[in-house]
Amino acid sequence: MGKLFLVSNRLPVTIEKKKEGLIFSQSAGGLVTGLSAFHGEKDSRWVGWTGIPAENIDPGQEDRIKEELKNKFRCHPVHLAREEIEGHYHGFCNKTIWPLFHNFTETSVYHKDFYEFYKRVNVMFCRELKKIAGPDDIIWVHDYHFMLLPALLRQELPRAPIGFFLHIPFPPMEIFSLLPWRREILQGLLGADLIGFHTFDYVHSFLESVRRLLDYEHSLGRIPCKNRIIKADIFPMGIDVDRFSGASLNPEVQRAIKKFRNRIGDRKVILSVDRLDYTKGILSRLEAFDFFLEKNPDYREKVVLILVAVPSRSRVSQYALLKKQVDEYVGRINGKYGTIGWMPISYLYRFLPFPSLAALYCLGHINLVTPLRDGMNLIAKEFVAAKVDGKGVLILSEQAGAVHELGEALVVNPNSREEIADALKKALEMPVEEQQERFFAMQARLRRYNVRKWANDFINRLNQTKNIQRVLCAVLLPPDRKDELRRDYSRAKKRLILLDYDGTLVPFAEKPEKAAPDRELLGILEKLTRRKENEVAVISSRDKQTLESWLGNLDISLAAEHGVWIRKKSAAWRMIEPLRNDWKEEIRPVFEIFVDRTPGSFIEEKEYSLVWHFRKVSPELALIRVGELKDTLLHLASNLDLGVFEGKKVIEVKNTGINKGMAAQRLLEEKAPDFILAMGDDWSDEDLFAALPDFAYTIRVGLAPSRAKYHLDSFVEARGLLKELERTKND
Repeated sequence: MGKLFLVSNRLPVTIEKKKEGLIFSQSAGGLVTGLSAFHGEKDSRWVGWTGIPAENIDPGQEDRIKEELKNKFRCHPVHLAREEIEGHYHGFCNKTIWPLFHNFTETSVYHKDFYEFYKRVNVMFCRELKKIAGPDDIIWVHDYHFMLLPALLRQELPRAPIGFFLHIPFPPMEIFSLLPWRREILQGLLGADLIGFHTFDYVHSFLESVRRLLDYEHSLGRIPCKNRIIKADIFPMGIDVDRFSGASLNPEVQRAIKKFRNRIGDRKVILSVDRLDYTKGILSRLEAFDFFLEKNPDYREKVVLILVAVPSRSRVSQYALLKKQVDEYVGRINGKYGTIGWMPISYLYRFLPFPSLAALYCLGHINLVTPLRDGMNLIAKEFVAAKVDGKGVLILSEQAGAVHELGEALVVNPNSREEIADALKKALEMPVEEQQERFFAMQARLRRYNVRKWANDFINRLNQTKNIQRVLCAVLLPPDRKDELRRDYSRAKKRLILLDYDGTLVPFAEKPEKAAPDRELLGILEKLTRRKENEVAVISSRDKQTLESWLGNLDISLAAEHGVWIRKKSAAWRMIEPLRNDWKEEIRPVFEIFVDRTPGSFIEEKEYSLVWHFRKVSPELALIRVGELKDTLLHLASNLDLGVFEGKKVIEVKNTGINKGMAAQRLLEEKAPDFILAMGDDWSDEDLFAALPDFAYTIRVGLAPSRAKYHLDSFVEARGLLKELERTKND
C-alpha cells in the first residue's frame, strides 16, 4: 500500500505571524480533533490551506513554512490568495453549500463568481497533490470544500484509490436540485472510489440525486459509472474515547473543575457547547430554557446553563446578526430571572482549550445538544465519553446525525420548546440508575466504533472497493484481447455479428420511440455489411415494425421481440414458431391499473409481449410497484404459460421458450461461421451468450454479472469496437 494523503480545507496546524517570527501550533476543530490521532499513527501527509493569505507571506517565508510543516507535522501547504479565500470559503462554501446542505434554502446564494472560485481552488489542490502523490497512493478528501476534487484527481491519477467523506448532511434531492451546479458537483464526487456519509439518510439522498439527476442506477450502494464501480456507504464518525474518558484524571482538568465549581456552587449544570452557527439551534434552545424556568419556578437558582459559543465565520453577516441576537436573549433571560447571587446563564463567547472543555463535560449534569440540522455532532459523543461514572443525561436533537448511535439519549424536536423543557425536567429528575444504564450502553458503542475504527474502516472499505474494480476491470475487453479479436476477424472467411439495440448500439431514451439510430450508427452498420464475409444481425426486444422502419434499408438480418420474429436480410418476416397473443386481454388491464397508480409509467405493446416502463418513476415508488406488479403477474402468468421478466426499468410479459438464444441458433444453422461476435446489455442477452459456441466473442455492455466473456463500458465503446472492425483489413 502506498502513502496516505489526507485533504481538508485547513491544515491541522495554525501558523501565526508574530514579532518573534512564525509560530506553529496544533489547530482545533472537529475534523482535526478526530483525525489527528489517525494521522499520527499512519504514513500519511496532510494537505490543506495554511490559514494565511498568500499575500501575507513574505518571499523568504514560503520555503520555511513548507519545510517546517513537512518535517514537524507531516503536512503540505496550499497557498491561497485573499480573493480565492473570499470566493471559495466565505463565498461558495459558506454562503451556498453550507446553508443549502443544512436545508436553509432561504439563505443560500447562487453567485456564479463564487462557483468559479470554488472550481479554481479545487484545481489548485489537484495540482499540488499531483506534485507529491504517486499513482498508487491513497487520497482521502474531506468535506464540502472539495466536491469537485475527486474527479479532477481521477483524470490526473487514474489508478489511485480516492476516497471522499462528507462531514455535513447531504440534503434531499428536491433541495439539492436547487443548486445550479448540481450535476457538476455529483460528477465531481463520482471521481472517488468510495464516498462516505455519517448516516443512511444522507447516503439515500445522495444515491437518489445521482439516479434522478445523472440517470446512474445503483444497487446496494454500488454505482456503475463508466468503467468503475463506485461505492457509497455509511461511516458514523467516532471520537478518541480514551482522551475524554481519562480527562478527569488530568491535573489541568482537575484544576479547571475546581475553578468552575467555586463559581457555580452546588447547582446542577446544563451544558451547551457549539460553534455560533444558525444551524445549531442556539436561539431555539434559549427560548426553551426560558420556557422551562417560567413553567418550573422551583428550579430557579438550582440550575445554571453554561452556554459556550465558539466564534465562527464572524465576517458573514448572518453570523454577526446571530451573535447580536444571542447576546440580547441571554441578557433578557438573566435580567428576567437573575438574582444577586445567581445568573441563570453563564455565557462564554470564546474557544475553550481542552482542559476547560473537559472540565465542563465532567461538571455537566445535562448536555443540551439541539441543532436544527447537523451532520453528526461530536460534542454529544465527547460528553458521553467523559462521564465515566455514567451520571448525567444527554438531550439530543432528532436532527443530529449522532442520534442514530445515541438512541439512549432523551431525543427531542429542536423546534419544540415544550419538548425541550419537558426533557430538561425529566433529566433533572431521572434516577441515577437510569442515567447509568443509558450512559453505559452509549459508552460501550462509542468504544467499539471510535475514531481509529472509523478511519481504518473507511480505508479498508476503500481498498475493498478498489479490489472489486480490479476484478471487474479484468473482464473489460483488454487491449491484447481486442488485438486478438481483430486478428481473428481479419482471418475469418464467414463472420456472424449479433447485436442488441437499446443500450448496446444506442443510449436509453425516456420514450422508446426516441431511440432511433443516428447517422453514425447507420454508417457503421452499412460499412460492416459491405464485406461479403459478414453477416450482421440486430436481435432486439423492439417490435418488427419499429426495426423495419429504422434498419430495414440495411443489408442486415433482424430479430424482433426477443426473437419471436426473424427477417433474413431483405426476405419477409417469419415467426420462429406459432404463438398466441390473446393472453394480452387478460394482462393489459393489470398494466393499466399500475399505470394509473404510478405517475411516470407507461405501457408499450408489441405483437407478442407487453412492457411496463418505469424509467421516469421515483425509485421509492418504483420499488413498491415493481414488487406488487410482479406478485400479481406471476400468479396470472403461470396459468397462461407466460414469462415475467424484469429488465432495465421495465417489466415485460411474453411467451416462455422464445428468446434471443433461439434466434441466434437459427442464424447459426444456416451460416456456420468461423468468427462470432455478440454484444448485448441486459438479461435478455444472457440467453444469446449462452447459446453461442466457446470460440465466440461475447461482450456485455456495462458492468454487471454476465455469462459474457468480456465487458465494455457503454454503447460508445461498443460502437468504437465496430468501427475498428470495419477498418480492419482481411488477411
